[in-house]
Order: sequence, then structure tokens, then C-alpha cells
Amino acid sequence: MSVHFIGAGPGAADLITVRGRDILSRCPVCLYAGSIVPKDLLDWCPKDARLVDTAPLSLDEIEAEYLAAHAAGLDVARLHSGDLSMWSAVAEQIRRLSIHSIPYTLTPGVPAFAAAAAALGQELTKPALAQSLILTRVSGRASAMPERETLANFGASGATLAVHLAIHALDDIVAELTPLYGADCPVAIVVWASWDSERIVRGTLGDIAGKVATDPIERTAIIFVGHTLAAEGFSDSSLYDPAYQRRFRGRD
Repeated sequence: MSVHFIGAGPGAADLITVRGRDILSRCPVCLYAGSIVPKDLLDWCPKDARLVDTAPLSLDEIEAEYLAAHAAGLDVARLHSGDLSMWSAVAEQIRRLSIHSIPYTLTPGVPAFAAAAAALGQELTKPALAQSLILTRVSGRASAMPERETLANFGASGATLAVHLAIHALDDIVAELTPLYGADCPVAIVVWASWDSERIVRGTLGDIAGKVATDPIERTAIIFVGHTLAAEGFSDSSLYDPAYQRRFRGRD
């Protein structure tokens, strides 16, 4: 028996990985975060699978589900939205499994920021303009930010920012980043990336708060900030330059 943690992807049922889908299709028990994992993904489960929505459960209650499945020798598929490597609360569950010597696997998923970038039709790094993408969030009730992980510190780099779980703090984000990026810096907010309800709000640090105020966003949004979002005159990379020699070209 194993607990299989699966990154369910950003929302669209066909953005789960083939590996994740296949594991899901053979597990007799599935625990899923019902508040953010679309029900369509459960169509991959066996018809007689035990389906448990973990949204109303505590960590102790989730642990009890693992223990019951372990006692019965039943594999568990544990669906989390996006990818498991960030803000998934997988670490604390793994710690509980390790105490009980219950084996587990992790299958990565398509992260929300990647689906949001696809919705924008954007590469988030541009040659000589920004070659780094910083994934961050702001302090919330579930988890506070470490003291040094501030928007001011990250923004000082000039990198493109993808701010998660922070639409409620948009005014604060604008106030912190405007002195660093300028009021004309492009901003793009992707709401419910890859879902049927997906929408995009574009603007600048100078006007994005006003645009959102006229059509409020409650949750499940990623805020992108950076000059790469509107860059047109950037240089081509050397990767496909005819004079660029690399081992796969076999040129003199």
C-alpha cells in the first residue's frame, strides 16, 4: 500500500500528467481538495473508488484516512491542485506518513503559474531584460512569510514576479512595487487559469487596482508584475543565431 500524492494541475482536467491520470485510475481510495480541484478529475477514478473531499477535514482526520487505507491494504491517490512542490501542504502529510512507516510517492503537476503564462500567450523571461521568475506570495492566515522574504527584497532584483494567493492584498503590492518597477510597469492578473471561468485583467502598477475595483476578484488569481509582460523590442537570444556553435549543429 502507498499514498500517491499527485499534482492535479491548475484546473483543466486534461492538464493532469499521464502518470498522474494512470495512478488515479487504479487507486481504490482518492482524497482530493474539493475546494480547488475540479470534480471532472474524479472521472479518472475507478467507478467504485472511495472519494473523500478533504476541504472540511483537519490534518488529523486526513491522517486517519491514510491509516484506515493502510490497514486495509488500499492504495490512496491524494490529489492536490497545481504542483506539489509549492504551497501544497504535502510536507506535513509526509511527516505523518513517515511516523507510521507508510510509503508514498510524488507525481508532479502542471503549476498554476505555467497555465497562467500560457493564458497570457507569454514567455516570462526575455533576453537581456529579465532572466529570472520569482514565485512568491504574501502572508496569510494559513502561513506567515519569513521576515526576509518581502516583495521589496524580491522586487529590488527587477525580476518578473508571480505573486500567488495575494489578490486581497493588491493595494499593498502596488504600493510596495511601484517605487521599484515604476508606475508604468505592466501587470497581468490571471484568474482561474485553465478553468472555464478563466479571465485576464491587464494594466500597469499605476492603474491595475482601479481596474480590479470595478470588477472585483475574490480568489484563485496570480498577479504577474514585470517589464517582460509588454516587451516587444527585446534582443533575440543567441540560441538560434546562425553563428552560434553548439554540439548539436555540427558546424565548423
